[in-house]
Amino acid sequence: MPFLAAKTNDAAERRPFSLAARAALTTGLVLAAFLGAIGWTLSRTYAASELNKLQDRLHDYVITYIAGTDPRRDGTPLLPDTPPDPMFSRPGSGLYAVVLGDKGFRWESSSALGRDFSFLHPLAPGQSQFIGPVDTELGRLYYYSWGVALDMPDHDPVKLTFTVAQTEDELEGNTTVYRRSLVGWLATLGVMLIVLQLLLLRWSLTPLRKVASDMSRVERGASDHLDSQYPLELTGLTERINVFIDSEREQRTRYRNTLADLAHSLKTPLAVIRSQMESASDLSPAARTPLLDQVRRMDELVAYQLARAATTGRQTFASAVPIAGHAEDLVQSLEKVYAAKNVLCEFDIEDGASFYGEQGDLLELMGNLLENAFKWAGHHVLLVAKTLPQGGRQRAGLLLSVEDDGPGIDEDKIEKVLQRGVRGDERVKGHGIGLSIVQDIVRAYNGELTVDRSTEFGGARFSVHLPPN
Repeated sequence: MPFLAAKTNDAAERRPFSLAARAALTTGLVLAAFLGAIGWTLSRTYAASELNKLQDRLHDYVITYIAGTDPRRDGTPLLPDTPPDPMFSRPGSGLYAVVLGDKGFRWESSSALGRDFSFLHPLAPGQSQFIGPVDTELGRLYYYSWGVALDMPDHDPVKLTFTVAQTEDELEGNTTVYRRSLVGWLATLGVMLIVLQLLLLRWSLTPLRKVASDMSRVERGASDHLDSQYPLELTGLTERINVFIDSEREQRTRYRNTLADLAHSLKTPLAVIRSQMESASDLSPAARTPLLDQVRRMDELVAYQLARAATTGRQTFASAVPIAGHAEDLVQSLEKVYAAKNVLCEFDIEDGASFYGEQGDLLELMGNLLENAFKWAGHHVLLVAKTLPQGGRQRAGLLLSVEDDGPGIDEDKIEKVLQRGVRGDERVKGHGIGLSIVQDIVRAYNGELTVDRSTEFGGARFSVHLPPN
């Protein structure tokens, strides 16, 4: 039946992003925005360049047609028979030439025959324009027009407007191919940069992971200090952590030594008072007995409060204290004290089972439980020690169990027996504070103590569960 349970809140709060995750996320967003801006700029630049090249090409076609045009005697223009590009000769090729002149003159290349170019208008001589894209029945077109005036010896100048048009298919096709290639290369470059950034982050954060690993070793008791070599930026931090660890241990040792000195200072005067009162001849038994009882109670209170105050409790930088060796020493001492009872103590101690805390707390905890078992046992006592590992925790928990073949404890008497100063049987010698000390130690380590009946021996079983941390 559990009577003490120091519960921890298992509802883990949402952890913030790690430094590596933050750096990777930030770098990824910045890199995506940067590469996107580069891609958009390059795409716009390429599209503008292609458009300029299209304008120059259409301009060159117009110049070629103008250069090859000769006026007849009657003033009508004679266009060249050979076009500057074979596409002008293929109907529906997408490249068209149209010439508009005075008095309804109109000339079209073979590719433009039967096509609607009603959207074209004559231009004044010397005037030129590049327009597009224009939605027509031929599709979206870009066209370049230039107005000229051909001189005639015996006639007025002949005004003509030369126009060369081309569909946007070629322009859009080239732009699309370029954009796909650009996206592919930028994506590849982005992935390479992200991988490189992750590798650099991993390398840069290695010292921090080393600090965390060394801290875990200190918490597990495998090391006393952070003793690795760290970069200059972390040296100040790690040195201060080592100073803090030393300060905590020195303060704890000094505190325990002070308590030990206090215990000696109080117990010696109490012992002298008791001795003097017992040997005093001028005190009647009726007066001596109450005074001796008060001195005994003071002695018990001093012992209990000092043991309680000396309990260190759970520590962040605690060394691992092996259980097996200390258990054997305690049992050997108790077997001598209770030699007349011929008690046999058996061990079921898991390899590597350790107590993370002060050695004095472990000895106090096991000593009180074992002494209580020896006191009430008939002939058998069993000590069980097992680790309680849990994922994500640096140090495993611990199960300590002591059971005997004595009369056991009735369920309705458990709480009373565990009260300070109460003994299970007043005929059994003792102060009745041992189990109270066990409670305080278990509470200090955020543990849980349960008392029930031993299934193997039939007596009492005291089980201590110390959580992982």
